[in-house]
Amino acid sequence: MDALATRIRPPMLAAGRGLFLSVYGLAVSIILFVLAVLSITFVLLGIGVFTTPAVLKLVRRHADQRRRWSADWAGVRIPAPYRPFPPAPRGGIAGQVERTTSLLKDPATWRDLQWLLVDMTAGPIVAVVAGGLMVWAVEGLVLAAGLWRVFQNERYWFLFIPVDSQLTGLAALALGVVLLVVGLRTAVPLLRLHFVIARPLLSPTPEQTLALRVDRLTETRHEAVDTAASELRRIERDLHDGAQARLVAMGMNLGAIEALIEKDPVQAKKMLAMARESSAEALTELRDLVRGIHPPVLAERGLGDAVRALALRLPVATEVTVELPGRAEASVESAAYFAVSEALTNAVKHAGGDRIWVDLHHDEGMLRISVTDNGGGGARVGSGSGLSGIERRLGTFDGVLAVSSPAGGPTMVTMELPCALS
Repeated sequence: MDALATRIRPPMLAAGRGLFLSVYGLAVSIILFVLAVLSITFVLLGIGVFTTPAVLKLVRRHADQRRRWSADWAGVRIPAPYRPFPPAPRGGIAGQVERTTSLLKDPATWRDLQWLLVDMTAGPIVAVVAGGLMVWAVEGLVLAAGLWRVFQNERYWFLFIPVDSQLTGLAALALGVVLLVVGLRTAVPLLRLHFVIARPLLSPTPEQTLALRVDRLTETRHEAVDTAASELRRIERDLHDGAQARLVAMGMNLGAIEALIEKDPVQAKKMLAMARESSAEALTELRDLVRGIHPPVLAERGLGDAVRALALRLPVATEVTVELPGRAEASVESAAYFAVSEALTNAVKHAGGDRIWVDLHHDEGMLRISVTDNGGGGARVGSGSGLSGIERRLGTFDGVLAVSSPAGGPTMVTMELPCALS
């Protein structure tokens, strides 16, 4: 029984979602299409410059919601093609005109309107078929259960079966069972087809993809330059305030020892001990500094062992799973290592959990890393957060970051870096 329920649940859920999309999608798409057309038309009259940005923002939200459902319900990923939404104007009517013009020049705006037309026509038809077949199946069951008696004096057609007796009611039931089976078999593919139909219009064109990629690479280049400059300043500061200061002090001590070695050997011996301690501390600081630039274990043994070594130093129990048949480029390994280090630091400091799991594997040209903790959740990628730093670091190599952290946990930070293994 449990096995049957497990098999039936996904198609029933897909059919229910299809019925929901056929009603909700049709209603919202019609309303937004009418509002958008009227608002754009009224731009020539001056009224539309105030209403068009708000209406098109609603259209984008509706389209973005459909993209999320597409990924969550059918596994069909549809990237957003939009340029950044123009900021709120500061110059009165002139600013509103500039904002409206910017939106109307965006090709994604017109593709969204085309999608609304599709979502008002072909979209609901595809989405409703499986659910409709199941509803028909229920009708056949009701007719066989005795409702046929209501139509003894007047024939009731159940599809192509005239129902006016118990025998024809059972025939309707048999046809209903067939419709139910067909509905269960087609529910998941039809729901996926609904999103596949929308994908050509909701996803960016090749030209938009190239433009977005250029913008992204330009942004990450600037971020990489800023990050490199920041790291250089940090290294200079650490050297100046740490190892350099200790080495200068040690040199002064050695000079004093040279003057005291014959006059006061006991004091010179004490100062030699101090100089030896200073040299050891300076060496430790230099090793820590080098580890912060590029850990020796990462260079010698690779990303997997470096992450394992990192996990051993954590105060929280950490399990590391590595499935890497080779090694990536040194720069990619370094970016991945420090991204994992930042994610683990965030988990230890803020998650409040007592266990962390790290998984590294390579698949289809992508290095995929997940860091999961059993803490309280609530992690977000935002300005100034450690996760934002990870996102910038990965973006330099065209990588992506995804965070799943519902209230109450668990938190999963997933990172992907395109790379080939040697």
